[in-house]
Amino acid sequence: MLTVDPADFARTMAHVPTPVTVVTTVDPSGRRWGFTASSFTSLSLDPPLVLVCPAKSASCYEAFVFADRFLVNVLASDQAGIAAVFARSGADKFAETPMEPCEAGLPGLRGATARLSCRLQDVLDGGDHSILIGRVEEVSVRDAEPLVYYNRAFARPASSPALASSA
Repeated sequence: MLTVDPADFARTMAHVPTPVTVVTTVDPSGRRWGFTASSFTSLSLDPPLVLVCPAKSASCYEAFVFADRFLVNVLASDQAGIAAVFARSGADKFAETPMEPCEAGLPGLRGATARLSCRLQDVLDGGDHSILIGRVEEVSVRDAEPLVYYNRAFARPASSPALASSA
């Protein structure tokens, strides 16, 4: 069996542009939780399903795998700072972040280019991450350029020279 070096795999995957999202939820005590995820994609149109993959080592991990619902906020190109805040562990990520109440009372990021309100349908093992499958119950979209993650940096798809030259 062939074995791929983890560092080579990480370098290779860095060349795959991905959307940048902040996934949020509220636990039964009312505490808000959130994390930055570039491991997000649609899974099915019928029924409407998405998947997002939190690290098992994340401090918010249990809040999400036991959540009834979660909200995927697809970030706009001017929200790289918010992505960086939610990628860190520790301090209150919501303190200085422009928020607004959203679908089912979930914490939404003001200015997100899209939001998908999901009911947790399944949790699967994915190595050092878990795969959360969410059934999409509500969506909202606004016309804004998305933020992407490419080559270990945040980028704007239309204005990124690295992305434009690789097309």
